Amino acid sequence: MAMFAWNVRGLGNKDTVRALKNICFKHNCHIVFLSETKQKKRYLEKIRMKMKLEHAFYVEPVGIAGGLALWWSSDVKVTVLQYDKNFIDVTISLNGEVEWFGTFIYAPPYEEEKKGSGRN
Repeated sequence: MAMFAWNVRGLGNKDTVRALKNICFKHNCHIVFLSETKQKKRYLEKIRMKMKLEHAFYVEPVGIAGGLALWWSSDVKVTVLQYDKNFIDVTISLNGEVEWFGTFIYAPPYEEEKKGSGRN
């Protein structure tokens, strides 16, 4: 199972979207996590469908900042346990086999700014 995580800092650029698609197709990604998408669900859904990933969970950006997207294929079962603007907690299993917990995080890189990120 291949996973890909990227702080994309916005998906409004066609070259960025093309690079995302190329990486994911090349590596046959089952799970894709994008942080700092800066895009609403409606726009992200168009990209996800082109990538042929059947399932999605979104945390909308606040204004023009942040935004999380978690996409996965039908080969993977993902259950969202909890989330906020900085993280998504999930359980993941592949083909009904081993289940494990995952946390996908986007938080400030500086310790003093991490307060309130939900996972400190």
